[in-house]
Amino acid sequence: QVQLVESGGGLVQPGGSLRLSCVASGFAFHFYAMSWFRQFPGKERELVASMSSANPVKEYADSVTGRFTISRDNTKNTLYLQMNSLRPEDTAVYYCNAGWVRPEFAGWGQGTQVTVSS
Repeated sequence: QVQLVESGGGLVQPGGSLRLSCVASGFAFHFYAMSWFRQFPGKERELVASMSSANPVKEYADSVTGRFTISRDNTKNTLYLQMNSLRPEDTAVYYCNAGWVRPEFAGWGQGTQVTVSS
């Protein structure tokens, strides 16, 4: 059974940083591209960043390019999102899923709330 467990969110001031983690299980993590998505209240989930499985290629939403960095540790089945220079408009619930720019699995984890506010 696929499980995705996100953590690392919290309340941070504008300009601050957070590092999100996603621990995956129930599938061959190292074979899959992995992605971060976020969801604003009342909106559909949107792509934040994707990372391929091998010879890593990365893709970022325009709104986070230069501020966020996606990475992974295949030995720990863990996906990361380093978020720097955070802005109030980054406030959302952040989710991970397998897949390149689109979610592979129908099920989602609980997400982690990121709130950027002074």
